[in-house]
Amino acid sequence: MTPDAARDAILAAARRHGAHRVATLPIEPPRRHELYRSWLARGEHGAMSYLAEPAHVAGRGDLGQLLSGARTLVVLAFAHDRGPPPGTTLAGLRGKLARYATGDDYHLVVRDKLQAIAGDLATAVGAPVAARACVDTAPVHEREWAERGGLGFVAKNTLVIAPGLGSYVLLGELLLDLDATPSAPAAPPAPRCGACRACLDACPTGAFVDAYHLDARRCISYLTIEHAGPIPRELRALVGTWIFGCDVCQEVCPWNAGQDRAPDRLPARDAERALPDLVMLAGLGTNQLRHYVRRTALRRVHRAQLLRNVAVALGNTGDARAIAPLRALLAGPLPLVRGHAAWALGQLGRAGILPDADAILARAQAIETDPDAQAELVLARADLTSPGRA
Repeated sequence: MTPDAARDAILAAARRHGAHRVATLPIEPPRRHELYRSWLARGEHGAMSYLAEPAHVAGRGDLGQLLSGARTLVVLAFAHDRGPPPGTTLAGLRGKLARYATGDDYHLVVRDKLQAIAGDLATAVGAPVAARACVDTAPVHEREWAERGGLGFVAKNTLVIAPGLGSYVLLGELLLDLDATPSAPAAPPAPRCGACRACLDACPTGAFVDAYHLDARRCISYLTIEHAGPIPRELRALVGTWIFGCDVCQEVCPWNAGQDRAPDRLPARDAERALPDLVMLAGLGTNQLRHYVRRTALRRVHRAQLLRNVAVALGNTGDARAIAPLRALLAGPLPLVRGHAAWALGQLGRAGILPDADAILARAQAIETDPDAQAELVLARADLTSPGRA
């Protein structure tokens, strides 16, 4: 098969399997690898230590290490659902998920699509084609390759914006050991944010150091997904009711406000999944929670992390209906969750919603055996008499 025919076969297969944008590129060194290394050196990746592992860094710097003999990179964008229909109202105390997490797990969905594209290409070639599908967790500078492929431009919030689709897209890559004529433009699209800084100013936790510069340690997505320990106390109130990821910087972006040109976006499951009931989640047992997160992106976090997030969200509702589930979490078996439930009950106490908050926390403190949870209880009780504290 000629390189031109290979390119055409790849593009056709990609569109057949639902890609909204696709490009073929030659295997070349990335141009932003040193920026990545500098970001790691500043420690702005937080607890995501895997990002700094030598094999991970090397793979990002040389795609050939991910697939021996790789000659072509295919980069694809799949638009996903923008969230529940406008005006959706559900009863109860509701948490929020990043929109990409409201459907089936994109790692599985996009991986299957990439593998199907590789299979179609092998059929077209009439011979086996070595291929590696990469979805998010693979060490690939995917936003750079998406931009170089002409799929969109990297915005000030560091996300790829695909004009006509916005930033609600999932990226995937295929490494192939055959030659395909590049379909990418001679020069990547220039950033088109202009003077707009809506995303930077809207971030609840101030995670953006500047345009194109994110400190992950303050990002709600990092705090609720990647960070396994206690959420810093000074950031908890700013997390709001997000329990898995965050879309604030996308919600305010003008590029996401226009007419949707992708009616066949990867769908959300339903509004109940997009806006989960916090009280229901707080009451799920281990097996029930495992079933709830099955084949969703939420399976990436451990039970303690998710319930930690639920506790923080309940504390931020300012609603008396949060008291009972928080008291149950405070009495539960997970120290990380108990600590955050103590903080949340303290918040409700400070707001005047739980007048006997100190008595409840004092009883829990008297029997708490975990030192970290014990420290959280002490601080939560202190918060009740120190209005200026977080």
